[in-house]
Amino acid sequence: MRLTDEFEWQGRRIAYGRAGSGPDLVFCHGTPWSSVVWSRYADALTDEFTVHLWDLPGYGRSSKDPDHAVDFATQARGFAALLDHWGLDRPLVIAHDFGGAVSLGAALFEQARYAALLLVDVVAIPPSGSPFFKFVQDHPTVLDQLPPYIHAAILDAYIRGASHRGLREDELAALVEPWTTDQGQPAFYRQIAQYDETYLAKIEERLPELELPADVIWGADDTWIPTTTGRRLAGLITDATYTEVPEAGHLIQYDAPVELSNLVRDWLAKH
Repeated sequence: MRLTDEFEWQGRRIAYGRAGSGPDLVFCHGTPWSSVVWSRYADALTDEFTVHLWDLPGYGRSSKDPDHAVDFATQARGFAALLDHWGLDRPLVIAHDFGGAVSLGAALFEQARYAALLLVDVVAIPPSGSPFFKFVQDHPTVLDQLPPYIHAAILDAYIRGASHRGLREDELAALVEPWTTDQGQPAFYRQIAQYDETYLAKIEERLPELELPADVIWGADDTWIPTTTGRRLAGLITDATYTEVPEAGHLIQYDAPVELSNLVRDWLAKH
């Protein structure tokens, strides 16, 4: 699905697309990804759902103004505003990685309402981050000045590490591309520098208050966020189911597309 429309919010341009007919279904991506990670799944569901796909501000095709914050709280407010712009009431929401904190934050702190929420290898509760994140946060303005070929090598290694089975070259290129422009390189490091785990602690504290059906799917071989975190997250949500997918890492969309598609369709049928 192509992102052909834009929503102006607090000076930001949020790129989005929608297609199909039926109940509203919204996909949320995370970091350092874009809506590309969900595009094939979105296309496959347009016969049965009105599918909404978007890029977080600072990511993908959305604006990357260096003066605009891209932290969890800002993204949650932006998502709530986008749902209002779309005029959606209780859509189905599927979130991956950072999109977990964004969708949960919008529901818990911004009064966004969903019919149900599916959390796939999400960033939602502490601990999170990595030694690479810590290094970037300690040197927030250094890496965005790297020569492009060194930046490209860092991107390549970093993104490849999210997949268990390994990415094809065309898959890798689509994931890397938004971060290789003059605006994209500093935006890549900026979103890491603004990564704040205290927001995740606030989500964890409020999770027992979550008043919507929510389920959790995790790649059994996720080396970015371990399965222990996924199980703990599911345990904090009332009546949440937890499903592990074997031979899948953090980029479960690429590692186990058939298994994930089947799980998504089962979840949609349930709701």
